[in-house]
Amino acid sequence: MSKKERPSFEEALKRLEDIVNQLEDESISLEKSIDLYEEGIKLSKICTETLEEAELRIKKVADQHNDDNEKE
Repeated sequence: MSKKERPSFEEALKRLEDIVNQLEDESISLEKSIDLYEEGIKLSKICTETLEEAELRIKKVADQHNDDNEKE
């Protein structure tokens, strides 16, 4: 993964799928496997952070909706 802007969740997930497919290839070298594993860990962290942020946003909207309903 190059040091450009952070990939979207969808881009990171797609790249993770590509990495898994490559790692399942038994002919891949150990060095390449390690490089892919490191990249996969970074992408996994991005996906996890993105999902956690989305969960917080959804919770905030739901809480706000519940508060609005209680006022009526």
